[in-house]
Amino acid sequence: MKQWLAFMRRGYGKKLVSLHSWNGWIVVILALTGIVLFQGAWRGILGEGRVIIRWLHIIVGLASLIPVVFYLVLASKHWKQLKGKGMQRANVVIVLGLLVGWLLSGVLLWQFKAVGPAWSNTALTIHDLLTWVGLPYIIYHSLTRLKWLKQPHRLTIKTGNPGEGVHPAARPEAVLSRRAFIRTAIGAGIVIAVGPSFLKWMGSQLNSGADIEQLVQSDANKLIPAPAPLPASLPPIGGGSKGSFRIYTVTPIPTFDNNSFSFTVDGLVNNKLQWNWEQFVKLKRTVQVSDFHCVTGWSVYQNTWEGILLKDLLKLAGVKPSAKTVKLYSGDGVYTDSLTLDQANMDDVMVALLHDGKPIPSDLGGPVRLVVPKMYTYKSVKWLNRIELIEGDHTGYWEERGYSTDAWV
Repeated sequence: MKQWLAFMRRGYGKKLVSLHSWNGWIVVILALTGIVLFQGAWRGILGEGRVIIRWLHIIVGLASLIPVVFYLVLASKHWKQLKGKGMQRANVVIVLGLLVGWLLSGVLLWQFKAVGPAWSNTALTIHDLLTWVGLPYIIYHSLTRLKWLKQPHRLTIKTGNPGEGVHPAARPEAVLSRRAFIRTAIGAGIVIAVGPSFLKWMGSQLNSGADIEQLVQSDANKLIPAPAPLPASLPPIGGGSKGSFRIYTVTPIPTFDNNSFSFTVDGLVNNKLQWNWEQFVKLKRTVQVSDFHCVTGWSVYQNTWEGILLKDLLKLAGVKPSAKTVKLYSGDGVYTDSLTLDQANMDDVMVALLHDGKPIPSDLGGPVRLVVPKMYTYKSVKWLNRIELIEGDHTGYWEERGYSTDAWV
């Protein structure tokens, strides 16, 4: 409360300077934490620390509302001061639009379970787009307003209000030749640094099928023979998947060949089952179409998966009465998760070998991955190579690090 009263007692110009500073730090923190959350490699490095980063991102994002509200209190006076200064007014509108857009889309992502996949998927696209466009703009705006760009005798402009001194955040006049050169250099640097990544992101939004095709072509797995797709997989039902996969992993992506691949069903079963690759691809498969929802907010729709239903593998192994949990192992040697027997016996839980009629590439969890359409995809274990029936409960990799055991979409 004391800080709030002190803030309100400050002069008008100083208040705007404080707001500018607050916004700057908020954007820096959101940018750094957002990069960590976006880059899948950080998941393996940070482990459970990623959950702390996520909450920091959420809390600071919500806190971004505070300077917006403070500015709205001062907006009338500031807007009058900017009369006739179209560029500065446009800058205010752009910055406010970015902050409000980030805040609203971020809230939808935070409350992804309440709003559902359609809303959260749209919110993630908007959040990303605002970041690709807005962050370079704010960096450019901030760098080009640094003191070393300005003439010392033009650092301040009178606010026009007696007793309030000067408004340091008012329009600075820079040395023309140096300003023109440095602003051009900074702008060009940001375009060069951000441009290719932005174009790649745009391409993934407009033509996700091409991205998947590239992953298939560059697949590091070397397994022979390739599984022959069933007629229902070619062409994919519904024309193929709609959306773009994001690649997350907690370890380096593993690869497999005929010598390193095996698939096992064991534990509390009547018949332990184990196959090599040549045997596994001969198992009877089925085809289904389902949506794929990630807990981070993105979705890929109308995926055509081909594989063996998990309940059929359990039936083949013969589950003992004492078994209560299906523990699932990833071939990366680190990741595990689990399903209850009731969940494992759902009609759409599949041990998949093909996606849209093609072998699942290593980047997407192939050669074999689990697909649990009704749950968020941290339950859909990638590089699946072992299923163990156990008596007690099992806490999965991300559940140990703060994710909900209840993964229902």
